[in-house]
Amino acid sequence: MASATSWSEDNFSCPICLDVFSSPVTTPCGHNFCRACVTKFWDEQVQYKCPICNEVFHTRPDVRVNTFISELTAQFRTSVRVKEQPCVEPGEVPCDVCIGTQLKAVKSCLECFTSYCHTHLERHQRVRGLKKHQLVEPMDRLEERMCKKHERLLELFCRTEQECVCQFCTEGDHRSHSVVPLKEEYEVKMDQLAKIEEMIQERKLKIKEINDTVELSKKDADRELASGLQVYTALICCVQKCRDDFDQMVKEKLKSTEKQVEDLIKELEQEIKDLTNRSSEVKPLSQTKDHLHFLQAFRSLKDPPPTRDWTTVEVSPPSYVETLKSSLDQLEETLNMEMRKLRGPAELKRVQQYAKYVTLDPDTAHPLLTVSEDGKQVHNSGREQTLPVKSGRFSCYPLVLSRQGFYSGKFYFEVQVKGKSSWHLGVARENIDRKVKAGMFSNPFTNPCTNPFTNPFTPNKGYWMISSNNKELVFNDDRKVHLPLRAKLEKVGVFFDHAEGLVSFYDVEARIIIYSATGYNFRGHLYALLSPGSHGLFGGNNAPLILSPVNQTD
Repeated sequence: MASATSWSEDNFSCPICLDVFSSPVTTPCGHNFCRACVTKFWDEQVQYKCPICNEVFHTRPDVRVNTFISELTAQFRTSVRVKEQPCVEPGEVPCDVCIGTQLKAVKSCLECFTSYCHTHLERHQRVRGLKKHQLVEPMDRLEERMCKKHERLLELFCRTEQECVCQFCTEGDHRSHSVVPLKEEYEVKMDQLAKIEEMIQERKLKIKEINDTVELSKKDADRELASGLQVYTALICCVQKCRDDFDQMVKEKLKSTEKQVEDLIKELEQEIKDLTNRSSEVKPLSQTKDHLHFLQAFRSLKDPPPTRDWTTVEVSPPSYVETLKSSLDQLEETLNMEMRKLRGPAELKRVQQYAKYVTLDPDTAHPLLTVSEDGKQVHNSGREQTLPVKSGRFSCYPLVLSRQGFYSGKFYFEVQVKGKSSWHLGVARENIDRKVKAGMFSNPFTNPCTNPFTNPFTPNKGYWMISSNNKELVFNDDRKVHLPLRAKLEKVGVFFDHAEGLVSFYDVEARIIIYSATGYNFRGHLYALLSPGSHGLFGGNNAPLILSPVNQTD
């Protein structure tokens, strides 16, 4: 019987449906059709005629299946199905010798530059001369994988020249170069590609962080403008010029901040665009597992776009705390009393929004001090305790620092001093001297570390603190600043602004400023600093200092 494998589909197509015959029949004039096709054709005609040559039949022909054509059609269908079936799965290497249906290669020969299936590999396992050939795991495009100079497999990567080399190359031109296996360099390059997406996400987060900062800045500006309006409305006749100056300063600071943010966001968005383009360019390449193809293609890529290290970039919102005060200070002393009445509550409410969660660090507490388990209270026990030796522990003064340090921005906290006859509180730098200097101080039990010649608690030594006893309230500076005693002082608010170099202390209950000063350089981390004072022999000063939650005043 004739074979259908060498015939085309046209030889087995029905002239009516143009598809491969199904139950082929032959008309009396010798033409072939699908039984269903020719039957339907005659059902729709007045005369029975051939659809091809139009020969008319006086009676409807009684057609039967053409066995010969039907068998050939069946062979053709089988042949087509075999050819359409994939013999090699995606990602597998086909045999270069197979004719027609290609089978999966099991080995590649580096001498013949050919890949073989099990059947065609047999000669390399049997013929003596072929047995000496080097067989490796199947590889496609073997010619591209061979060193053109030494005809050896490219299995190494020269980082110095950024190219793939063979083992013999490392003994010649690349002898002194940095050479690693292809897989190792492949993994390095893949890590670089992965970092692009990570960089994109980091920059998107940075944009959100900057936007959040400018929103906070806008709220600060709104609050400041509202507070200024309240003050200057009350003093409209004599402070109109101050109000105009004040508005201008606030708006210029806000405008400057918004311009800075706009420029940063544009730069970030450009970097994201560049990195996204870079990611799209290399994404198809990142899917390949072919080390050689990857590295050769990677070499042809353009250099990645330059990017900035955004981890150190910050937008510091402008400080408005001192803006209103500076404006009002232009007025003469005749307005000082009225200004204090109007400004005090609004200013305290403004700084309270910067309240931070603060707890005391027992590892810094002097042995005379006892810190509560929650880190919110400290009192002088009156006797020295045996405590673990810590490098950060005060051994001279009965002081304790907070766990939390603040490196930038603004922060505020409140301390309850109710029931205390003496106390000290404020903030201090991290690098203050916490140890005894031999021969310099007296017994800390009776008069802790008192030096008759110098004040150890000044800003020059890293301390910004106020001290109170029954006789006086002072701010510790090179020359003590004596402040009015406040008989009902129960809670002290402490506010610091790194950018402005500002320190302020508030009487929280009275909602007025106790003392405020500016022009300092705080440098580095600042920590809350507390001392409950000396132990009262008759219980006069045994109450603890308490870090209180901040409740914003109305």
